[in-house]
Amino acid sequence: MENKELNTLLEELKSGLESKSAEQINKELKAFEDKYSAELETKAEELNKSVEELRAENTELKSNLEAIQAHADKLDVKMQENKKTVENKGDGLKSLIAENFDQIKNVAKGRSVEIKAVGNMTLANLTGDEPRDYSFDVVMTPGQMVNVADLVGSISISGGTYTYPRETGSEGSISAQTEGSDKSQIDYDLSMLDVATNFIAGFCVYSRKMRNNLPFLESFLPQALRRDYWIAENSAFNTVLAAGATASTEVITGQNKVEMLIAEIAKLEGSNYAPNAIVVKPADFYDILITEKSTGSGYGLPGVVTFSGGQLAINGIPVVKANWLAANKYYVGDWSRVRKVTTEGLGLDFSEDDSDNFRKNNITARIEAQVALAVEQPAAIVYGDFTAT
Repeated sequence: MENKELNTLLEELKSGLESKSAEQINKELKAFEDKYSAELETKAEELNKSVEELRAENTELKSNLEAIQAHADKLDVKMQENKKTVENKGDGLKSLIAENFDQIKNVAKGRSVEIKAVGNMTLANLTGDEPRDYSFDVVMTPGQMVNVADLVGSISISGGTYTYPRETGSEGSISAQTEGSDKSQIDYDLSMLDVATNFIAGFCVYSRKMRNNLPFLESFLPQALRRDYWIAENSAFNTVLAAGATASTEVITGQNKVEMLIAEIAKLEGSNYAPNAIVVKPADFYDILITEKSTGSGYGLPGVVTFSGGQLAINGIPVVKANWLAANKYYVGDWSRVRKVTTEGLGLDFSEDDSDNFRKNNITARIEAQVALAVEQPAAIVYGDFTAT
């Protein structure tokens, strides 16, 4: 580019900056520098020559021009030290001097020109927050791995009480007849047992504004309420189980946990019950897996115990992990003899008319079920303690 053409461009740039703000001026100077960096490098050299000419022509500018010359010399040294960077883009301050060449020529007492270097942009240049990506999947606390309802049978009733008959004993027997004598007689005793269903329930109140501002709330709340309902139902049902089951008479003295459980299975089958699940705490589940053959002789589960695909079984009966069970406790039983009784199944409802919701713009979420647990045959379920002595 010829000097005349570059001078024309500088004149046009100068005239275009007269009515603009400092921010706009800096922006246009930066754009001009990026576009004409190579030509401005040459122009910067011409600046040194022009400064010499101005020094000779105008004694009034002498002291000012000497300062400018000294500054230009320092910039030239700096550019030599950073030659590679200068070749790629051009030094910012030197380019600014070239861009404002005509203004610098006219510097005199009482007249000044502002030269502002452009710095690197960082987040410090940002007002407000940077954009974000949002997930609407709430990272939830997990529910319990297995529920009591997963183990037992179920029945629905129309009222609030479930009544069932249970055989409680008999007199007499069935036996071979002696010819000419009466046959043997037997009678049976029965009891009618009542199980009343009750509500297990809870509710949550939240504002309509919260619902509108957090779109994930409508999917999170149902999941959280169901999770917490099952935790509450498991706790209530476990209390009924512990009270209704038959207490174990096994003691841990001289036995490990596997041996205790095998003994419980044998007793149940000896009473003609067919146990179909063993329930233990996770800690006891994994303690069984590291059962030793004998103290210090290494691990070795007996052949009747299997572990495949994460499923532990004793004599083919699955061992289930349940955190609703108390520490060190276990159940061994025929779970078909236990039933969940339901008057009203699990329901989740939302209402804006509850209490003063309408005036306060609130919403009530309610979860509930009217249920009970019936341990129909206590002898079919054994409740034991691994620490019994």
